[in-house]
Amino acid sequence: MLTTHKISADFYDDNFQLIAIHSGLEDYAMGYAINSICGLRLKRRDKDLKFDQDLSFSVFEWEDELSDTYWTLISNKCTVKTEIPSDGLFQNRTSSRTDYLVKEHKEVDYILKVDGGETPILNGKIKFINQIPKVVTAYSLETQTLKSKRNLIF
Repeated sequence: MLTTHKISADFYDDNFQLIAIHSGLEDYAMGYAINSICGLRLKRRDKDLKFDQDLSFSVFEWEDELSDTYWTLISNKCTVKTEIPSDGLFQNRTSSRTDYLVKEHKEVDYILKVDGGETPILNGKIKFINQIPKVVTAYSLETQTLKSKRNLIF
């Protein structure tokens, strides 16, 4: 007799807070700016967050052992380029599309995920992030209303 085990949605620990960041900065520049102004020590992961062969999101992380907080900066956008073959005289064309980690917030460029952080500290970090040049705005996101919350559990 074969037994099937299913993992319940309650099994996942979704006790984290999110900060949405709107900015045109490159991912390395955003990580550096947040480290400089917020006093964090985010470092780029060796491997990006991959969902399939084409989708890859850059991830910067840091575990603050003093305050027992885990910080993760994730890019919300991924540009995928595909080559369209041509049968005629012209060369192959390249097409690009943008996919999102959190699909219901396509306008957000970066998401700062905070595991174990306290709300007053988080509000202070949001104020600091808003002071970074080339950051349009930063604000807290409600995790309970996100449909693609499972994309942030890794």
